[in-house]
Formats: sequence, C-alpha cells, structure tokens
Amino acid sequence: MLRTSVHRTLLTATALGLALASAPAVAHAQSGPGTNAPVKVTLTVQGPDGLLFKGKIRTRGHEVTTATGGTHRCDGTNGGANPSAVPTPTAALDDAARKRHFTWDGTWYASFDDFSVDTIKNVSGGGAAYWNISVNGMPTPVGGCQFKLNAGDKVAFTWTAF
Repeated sequence: MLRTSVHRTLLTATALGLALASAPAVAHAQSGPGTNAPVKVTLTVQGPDGLLFKGKIRTRGHEVTTATGGTHRCDGTNGGANPSAVPTPTAALDDAARKRHFTWDGTWYASFDDFSVDTIKNVSGGGAAYWNISVNGMPTPVGGCQFKLNAGDKVAFTWTAF
C-alpha cells in the first residue's frame, strides 16, 4: 500500500511539474492577435500655407513605393525598431495618399532603413525645410517606418523650416 501511495505521489508531482513548465509557453502562444493589426489614426498634413490634409485613416505596416525611393518595407521592423510588423506613420501617409488620391514622395536611405519624406501634395521641403513627423504632439524619436502607432494616435506631418 505504501509503495502504491509513493508511486501515485511521484506520478502526480511529475505531471504537475510538466504542466507548470509548459504553462508559460501555452499562455504566450495565445497572447492575442498579431501586432500588425490595422489601427485607425487621425492624420494631419500641415504645409507652409496651411492644412493640406486631415482625416481618419485605417493603416497597418506594409511595403511602400515612392517614385524616388523605390519599394521598401515600412512596417516598424525597419532598423530593428520592433520585433514584428506594426502600423507606422509613413505607412499611414501612404495609405491616406492612395485612398484620398494625393501624392507624396520620399527618398530611401539604406543606412537608416527608412524613407525621408520629400514632398506631400507637391509641397517640397527643399533645402530650406523638411517634413517633421510627430505622434500625439511629440516628434518621433525614430523614422516614420520605425515608429509604432496605436489606435487613436494623432499623426502629423508638418512642413518645418530650418
């Protein structure tokens, strides 16, 4: 009888140990939808002479193609900024341009793994200005293909003189 009781205790302890050891992996695997789920953001484009665009845009990280820069991913994994694809400000600008029928262009810089926005709606930064990117009123600390957007964010591309 003692031998059976010890055997059951050993089997129960082993089963419990295996269950506890595998629990974090199971919980992690079921941790919700992918990070590149589409989000709705408010996008504003402010040029030197006033508002060029304002509207709500549904976006997610994706490949972006510009006339000057070519086709490159713009999904937050750029420069190792995020471990997986996420919605980004430049992807939001690209989605707005395609959906609302306006143009934008940007140069691709391989050393930064990101685009530099050169023109929006035919308004160029030129040598005297650039297109500043901010989210929720704060300039982004990384490029527009690296910054992760969340639902409800307020994204602004603002023509800014040097």
